[in-house]
Amino acid sequence: MDEFINADEHRAEVSGYVREICGLKETIAEKDRQLNNKNRELLKSITSDKKNPFDNPTDYKKFSGNYAEIQPRLGEPGYKIPMEIDEVEFRNLRRQYSIGGWCVIFHFIASIIMSVFLNLGIKSVITIIHGEETGVADYMYGSSILVGINMLVFLFCNIIVAKIGMNWAGIKSASIIRTRDFTFGKGFQYCIIALFLWMISVYAGTFAETILNKFGMTAFADQEGLGETPIALAVGYIYTCIIAPITEELFYRGMLLKVFSRANQRFAIFASAIFFGLAHGNVAQFILALILGVFLAQITMKHNSIIPAIVVHIFINTLSTVTGLVADISETASFISMLVLLILSLLGIILLLVFRSDGNRLPAPTPQQHRRGRAVATSSLPFLTAIVIQVIYMAYTLKFN
Repeated sequence: MDEFINADEHRAEVSGYVREICGLKETIAEKDRQLNNKNRELLKSITSDKKNPFDNPTDYKKFSGNYAEIQPRLGEPGYKIPMEIDEVEFRNLRRQYSIGGWCVIFHFIASIIMSVFLNLGIKSVITIIHGEETGVADYMYGSSILVGINMLVFLFCNIIVAKIGMNWAGIKSASIIRTRDFTFGKGFQYCIIALFLWMISVYAGTFAETILNKFGMTAFADQEGLGETPIALAVGYIYTCIIAPITEELFYRGMLLKVFSRANQRFAIFASAIFFGLAHGNVAQFILALILGVFLAQITMKHNSIIPAIVVHIFINTLSTVTGLVADISETASFISMLVLLILSLLGIILLLVFRSDGNRLPAPTPQQHRRGRAVATSSLPFLTAIVIQVIYMAYTLKFN
């Protein structure tokens, strides 16, 4: 009987072998999973992030969008952005700069054409009604008509051309207003910082005007008597303090900054600020818009939205308007207002230092990004043309004494 194997013992032995085999299979499967995870992590480490393909920690990662739309090879495993730009990437990137340039050109030409046609049309209607042309131009100048035309023209051009540019570049409208990490406290901080920058700009603009005067020129046209009726003043305040900040941010930080920032965010900040400054048409305001434009562009990138820039823009334009009104009251009122502004400017310096100490510095381009900024932008004829025509126009507006 000892020669025979007990059936129960046989089943127990087989069951033990089965459990051992299953355990080995699970161990092998677990090791395979770990190896696959390591391979995926390794592949991820050597493959460019489509939203941060240049591996730049100073960039605002969420702002520039999917760079695979510019360089399709980002979808290839292990592909990294090289130093030299290939033909496909160059062409796609230059197209972005060209879109921005064309939009600035369209905006410039459309605003002039609309202004001329509205002026001539309204003048003709008034002439027909009154039966004579004498005094019509003076009437339009002193009434709310020219102020209203200016508001309508730039309201239309800022919104329509911005929308055209965003559709052309494939930018979704919701992407420029979906704000993140923006609080009332940060809004206050940005407004006071902008006030400090505005004060610097005012003094810099005054200095520039002094230099121009020494050469018999002035940056400002004589607008005495323009739109002095209550309606004209109201229209002017509404446009300056509300409509202009909203629509200009839509065009310059919503569309233009977004289009220019696909590869080099620092270049985009300064390029959009330069166009913003040139659009104001005179040296003093160019300085103001350039300095503020850089800050407005940075907070737009930081929060991935134009809302913070709109808030700050409204604050600065309203502050400028109120300061001008207070200065007209009396010398004492003007002195007090300037004293308050100087005190707030000192606070602005402190808040700016705090802002920068929190890591909020302008993006610093990598060598790859540097080659994809100015060098590519200046190869775009529309981009260069947009700058040239606005510089020529600003030079044309200089008045000789």
